[in-house]
Amino acid sequence: MRILNWGSMNLDYVYKVDHFVLPGETISASSQSINPGGKGLNQSIALSRAGAKVYHAGAVGKNGGQLKQLLDENGVDTGFIRELDVIQGNAIIQVTAAGENNIIIYGGSNRCMTREHIDQVLASFDKGDYLLVQNEVNEVGYIIEKAFARGMTVVLNPSPYNDSLKDIDYSKVSWLLVNEVEAFQISGEKDPEKAWEFLHSKYPELSCVITLGSEGCAAYQTNPDDYEKQRQPAIKVEARDTTAAGDTFTGYFISSVMKGQSLKDSIFRATVASSISVTREGAAKSIPNDDEVESACSRP
Repeated sequence: MRILNWGSMNLDYVYKVDHFVLPGETISASSQSINPGGKGLNQSIALSRAGAKVYHAGAVGKNGGQLKQLLDENGVDTGFIRELDVIQGNAIIQVTAAGENNIIIYGGSNRCMTREHIDQVLASFDKGDYLLVQNEVNEVGYIIEKAFARGMTVVLNPSPYNDSLKDIDYSKVSWLLVNEVEAFQISGEKDPEKAWEFLHSKYPELSCVITLGSEGCAAYQTNPDDYEKQRQPAIKVEARDTTAAGDTFTGYFISSVMKGQSLKDSIFRATVASSISVTREGAAKSIPNDDEVESACSRP
């Protein structure tokens, strides 16, 4: 079983600050670094470190060769990545002393997907394979439509949320992975239970995970009779940088589902992996490997 991740790759310009800059304010950063990132790249590395066979599709631009190289070094197949003469996708990230972050993204090469390229890549995948896609690339709706037509299991992480997602046919999505803000943006409901009820009423075959920050996560898996519901509390740790926490959760959760693990075990393993990542600085480099996660999962 294989997973194709059609995702973004960014150069992250990270600034350590005392607090997030306010409108009209100028502040000094205590440090600056340039790191590999992007939801797609982070999630591919998380999937690979969790033991999945991952193929990454997308595009890198100028100075983006190091991103493709990093994926190669982490066991991700990069044969479907195009190299373009455009600005590399990038992000500006503020990180506070408490480990909180805010992010500005410039799409660049990540917004240069063509339908011709999409068709060419998807021709190599079929029923039984998984597709993961986020909203940091263009043509998300077309990618989902064509993957669904080939019988692939479609996983959507609709982040960052914008109006283009209103045109997505969620009936073609098997798993929707969202945070509580994105769940509200899609459903109009702030309570996760009501957000799920809204989604389930409109898309009865959809399964969903809603991450809730310090409250953990809520997961709902549709089955032939009804659906299974599980809650997982957050694991208390001292956070240094939360940049790739959600991407780590996504990679480990999908890997667990692909291995046939239960919903309860899948969200627990993903939560453990995410809790490890936030204790480290950076995005991709903060993602733990499978041995670390399994060891942490087995502790009393």
